[in-house]
Amino acid sequence: MKNRSALWFILATLLLDAIGIGIVFPIMPDLMQKVGATNTADGAFWGGILMASYAGMQFLFAPIIGGLSDSFGRRPVLLLALVTLCIDYVIMAMATTFIWLLIGRAMAGIAGGTYITATAYLADISKPEERAANFGLIGAAFGIGFVMGPAIGGVVASWHITAPFWLAAAMAGINVLFGIFVLPESLNPEKRRGFARRDLNPFSSILDAFRLPGLALPLTLLFLFEFANMVYPVLWAFWTREVFGWGTALIGVTLSAYGIGIAITQGGVMRVLIPRLGEYKTLIFSMACATVALIVFGLTASVVVMFTFLAVAALADMAPPTMTAIMANKVSEDRQGLLQGVIASLASISAVLAPMVMTGLFQEFAAEDAYIYLPGAPFLFSGLILLAIFPFFLKLR
Repeated sequence: MKNRSALWFILATLLLDAIGIGIVFPIMPDLMQKVGATNTADGAFWGGILMASYAGMQFLFAPIIGGLSDSFGRRPVLLLALVTLCIDYVIMAMATTFIWLLIGRAMAGIAGGTYITATAYLADISKPEERAANFGLIGAAFGIGFVMGPAIGGVVASWHITAPFWLAAAMAGINVLFGIFVLPESLNPEKRRGFARRDLNPFSSILDAFRLPGLALPLTLLFLFEFANMVYPVLWAFWTREVFGWGTALIGVTLSAYGIGIAITQGGVMRVLIPRLGEYKTLIFSMACATVALIVFGLTASVVVMFTFLAVAALADMAPPTMTAIMANKVSEDRQGLLQGVIASLASISAVLAPMVMTGLFQEFAAEDAYIYLPGAPFLFSGLILLAIFPFFLKLR
């Protein structure tokens, strides 16, 4: 590690950011009712539209943000993204119609450079052999944030439905101040590259990344994994309300439990497994956990089984940082921002498509007049996707 203090700066920033994001999750069903959804299935559909709008804007802007950070440095891009996120939460808090919620989510998608630039920042200050474990720490910071965020959101929402957004705006504002005073620049001027017109085209950036040696297969597999794994943020609140009849507090508890699992997995388990098993075997193990957990969630209606396999699902979150590290070690320092932007763009494409597919399946199988009542159908569908692509992960050896 070139600069250990910088690692803690960036993780603390991401922790506050994750708390702000996680605060919103438990209130999504109630928020959709506030703007006109009449039942859980319809609320899930419109909630999916919001998530798709966020992902669509992130797809368009992620490569641009990555390219800008390669050209002008990580610090200014990160701070600008945090300011935009703060404005987004204020708009969400004041929104009285679905259109304003949509505008707010679109702005948040543009501000998606927080994660992209932070990952490139860690690539800058990490040795190649440290990158997988340090990328895992990003997931751990988000995991801890998701432990605190949903729990806080579930409680604060009892005061007022918009209170979590105001609190999230305050968290984002703290992020900005924190970054201004304590976050140093990680990319030296001599290692920067010029920002080209081609960087404005997300499709060109993606094609450029796919042409780099050894990246086509892992990028494709990461995209499919992200598509399948989107079922959790898209449907967890709606699925638990439909299957178990839970309110915001209990939904927040399960999301917090999942966040604890992610924090332990990416902050501790990864740092033990990778030195002993290597990146490849760790990746295969996490993929097996992901597949099993999704299939079980698709079929179960037991609270005990759900909590048991929540821990297994958390182990699956070793896959993205491990694959990201594998790819980061294949590109030069002046392409780290581009790579992370492309990875984020692919995740955004999956996040545009997945909410539409997953909420459509949920609406079909969770409706009162459904031909086959199976609210877990989206989880089962995602598990089958991972099962189908599992042999291709074996080729990464």
